[in-house]
Amino acid sequence: MRGVVLAVHVLAGCGGLLLGPWAVRSLRAEDAYVLAVAVLGTTALGLVALTPSSWPLAPVAVATGLAAATGRRLRGRGRPGLRLRLSGGSYVALVTALLVVRTGGVLAWLLPTAVGVLLLEAAAARREAGPGRAPGPAPAAAATSSRS
Repeated sequence: MRGVVLAVHVLAGCGGLLLGPWAVRSLRAEDAYVLAVAVLGTTALGLVALTPSSWPLAPVAVATGLAAATGRRLRGRGRPGLRLRLSGGSYVALVTALLVVRTGGVLAWLLPTAVGVLLLEAAAARREAGPGRAPGPAPAAAATSSRS
């Protein structure tokens, strides 16, 4: 039983890792990505049930799935920065999990998160600023603060 759950888990993880970069560009890819992350999270919980000593990973699996699903629900709702942070954060979790499984080192936990947060914040700021505008305070806010 564990072997079957693990095989589905690995396949879903591969799917999520492959689809993640395209999910911000294609609606179909995003839907497939969210489905892959949902399967990944469900099988992760199954693996935790079969291996109770891995229980600390259960909240990570749930948070990753919720981030991907919530990012998907925000599509077209005027919150592009938050959507990118949630969807991108779920992808950072997938990359982190892959590196932890492959290397097991502490850096595998810390490095993807540190780099991912910096990249996501920069991209979210650009997306929130809109096309052709630099990230930062709105022009009206900047003019008001310079008069003070």
